[in-house]
Amino acid sequence: MPAKSKAQQKAAGVALSAKRGEIKKSELKGASKQMVDSMSEKQLEEFAETKRKGLPDKKS
Repeated sequence: MPAKSKAQQKAAGVALSAKRGEIKKSELKGASKQMVDSMSEKQLEEFAETKRKGLPDKKS
């Protein structure tokens, strides 16, 4: 499932980094904090690899 906005894609990328141990989970805020616990690494990869071209800044 692709991300529906640039903000969602960016949050997924940050959550994926935390899931892989590249950054601390305690550094997360907002949506990325929820995503890291509720989504698998594969789901986060799918959201994070979504192309940003044509996506709105925020989901309405």
